[in-house]
Amino acid sequence: MEHEFDFLVIGSGIAGLTFALKAASMGTVAIVTKKDKLETSTNYAQGGIASALGPDDSFDLHIQDTLAAGDGLCKREIVELVVRSAPERIKELVEWGVEFTRRGDGPLEFDLGREGGHSRNRIVHAQDMTGQAIEKALIRAAEKHPNITIFENTFAIDLIVEYEGFRIGDILRNQRKTCWGVYALRRESSEVDVFLAKATVLCTGGAGKVYLYTSNPDVATGDGLAMAYRAGARLANLEFVQFHPTCLYHPKAKNFLISEAVRGEGGRLIDRHGRPFMHKYHPLGDLAFRDVVARAIDTEMKQSGDDCVFLDITHRGRDFLIKRFPNIYQKCLSLGIDMAKEPIPVVPAAHYMCGGIQTDSFGRTSIERAYAIGECACTGLHGANRLASNSLLEAVVFAHQAYLDIAANAESLKKVKFPDVKSLDNPFRTALEANQSEMVFIAHNWDVIRKIMWNYVGIVRRDKRLELAQNHIAQIRREIEEHMPNIPLNTDALELRNLSLVAQLIVSCALKRKESRGLHYNLDHPKKDDEKWQKDTIIVRDNESE
Repeated sequence: MEHEFDFLVIGSGIAGLTFALKAASMGTVAIVTKKDKLETSTNYAQGGIASALGPDDSFDLHIQDTLAAGDGLCKREIVELVVRSAPERIKELVEWGVEFTRRGDGPLEFDLGREGGHSRNRIVHAQDMTGQAIEKALIRAAEKHPNITIFENTFAIDLIVEYEGFRIGDILRNQRKTCWGVYALRRESSEVDVFLAKATVLCTGGAGKVYLYTSNPDVATGDGLAMAYRAGARLANLEFVQFHPTCLYHPKAKNFLISEAVRGEGGRLIDRHGRPFMHKYHPLGDLAFRDVVARAIDTEMKQSGDDCVFLDITHRGRDFLIKRFPNIYQKCLSLGIDMAKEPIPVVPAAHYMCGGIQTDSFGRTSIERAYAIGECACTGLHGANRLASNSLLEAVVFAHQAYLDIAANAESLKKVKFPDVKSLDNPFRTALEANQSEMVFIAHNWDVIRKIMWNYVGIVRRDKRLELAQNHIAQIRREIEEHMPNIPLNTDALELRNLSLVAQLIVSCALKRKESRGLHYNLDHPKKDDEKWQKDTIIVRDNESE
């Protein structure tokens, strides 16, 4: 089946929904999401949105904190754009029905929390369920809009791209690439549909599931990164994977995050003997940047042989904890952990991709008519390490930027005519007759990739381990290419294809960067080298890398 819309959004998190609500004023919008519309990383975000709203705060302080966290790789003009746009974008979320926790009746009088790396209290939150509050409000608004259609359980396979270029040997040099939409697998029909659009916006989130331990939901398999790479887009800085320091450590808890706001409210990291340790690693102690805290916990666990460390906030009392962290409190209590009486066992877990599809200040990728916003994009805001709670802010700001760019070209977009898709290469079959017994191949390689990435490409790296990971993943990718024709076209197989590619790209970027900076810490290159490496790590298909 073929669908035509003015605008196509891949993903139903805060970035995609914000853009869709804005773009719907100019034309029809399709939102394609591979599972339930609420199954997004946004929905699991506990912390909040950073904005300089307090009487002792300023844009300049927020900018300085962001630049410090990014360790020399942030683009200052992007940081200034995002930080200065924050109050207006937050007001917009309130107008759409998001109910943030307040301290007064004024339009921007919110209860402001603090998280690691922030010099002031500036985290706008909805208790400890900010993402859920945003997601539900935006979904309600989108469902009411007559110009927005949501396609759930629809897996975007690949971008539909028209290439104009030439070959030099085996390498395709594309002078121009234009995106016209996506091929997508509809679960209910098990067929590949065509979604055509005058502008396609990738809002596919991150790739945390490439690691064995992650705070991310199961949908975070790097689909947007893989699609963009296969289409020939430029990707940047994939070596910078942020590990959240405090994921709940319990056999019955899957991917449950203990928000950084717990440390912002006075929580302290301790070892099993009750001894605090963060003062040994950074002057900011428990409120140091996430890369510092994650490495400190990793070091403590390796030195002690313990499986976890602990986060103690018992001194704040039960009434405060229930009011400030109702979701975390109830989750811990359901597992037999009373955080008012005992410390919470925690471990680091893969959390956020600071690299992604490279974009400009309007979310434009290197492919015409293709935009990327949210976690799948590399805008220049985060640099080598994301400052806490800047991600939801980045999503809404760049959704607005993409809207502004499209609105400025609205008249020319009206004249756009879709190409004949049949004239473009369609590599996907709709016949699904294949050997079901081959499905064991997917589960096996999924587990192997995630273990390789955790053991060899984790918080602390070495060249030899990266090379081993590169060789192992290359072999797995060869097997995937060989066996894919024998496997029914299904979402599990497509996710494995994407996951393996993203793993390969992360390793390639990590091997390129011969220094330690931000989230990329390599024991063989322990120092930062501004002379050679104060630049983005760019990777492009067909060996067109820098």
